[in-house]
Amino acid sequence: MDRYAPLRRRTIALVGLMGVGKSSVGRRLANALELPFRDTDSEVEAAAGCSISDIFADLGEEAFREGERRVIARLLEQEPHVLATGGGAFMNEQTRALIKSQAVSVWLKADLDVLARRVSRKDTRPLLAGRDPLEVLQAQAAVRYPVYGEADVTVETGDAAHHVTVDQVIRALGVHLEASEPKASLS
Repeated sequence: MDRYAPLRRRTIALVGLMGVGKSSVGRRLANALELPFRDTDSEVEAAAGCSISDIFADLGEEAFREGERRVIARLLEQEPHVLATGGGAFMNEQTRALIKSQAVSVWLKADLDVLARRVSRKDTRPLLAGRDPLEVLQAQAAVRYPVYGEADVTVETGDAAHHVTVDQVIRALGVHLEASEPKASLS
């Protein structure tokens, strides 16, 4: 029997702050579950024909979020896959409703100090340009955590290796699916 079959029935959408590992964990999760992997940021860049930094610089965050919403809507119409969303995607009410109706959402959550250390390694994040990463993450957490809390599943990742987080996600999804399946009647 294929123990992962129930996890392949719906798209698994990963949400959370930047640096939490949505893309890297998502790739490994997709591999473990033998599902395709999609990354919203990469898909937005492909659709726009330019980098996210360029979209932010040329058109602004609002235009980026609208493109991101359209891309996620298109991706959710495809066969089940693992979807790494952008950190702000789940904040959009329409996007959140789409994810809730067509996917299982998983909030990957890690300590802000860990995330600040991770995101400081790259300078490709437009929301961090010239700013203190920890301050940005603290401000985002204050606004986003209540909304991320609407995800179907929350996985506290700590600073664990990606394969450990993948195992945590698989276990949490299994528990969630078991709890949400209708129980057989004994009559």
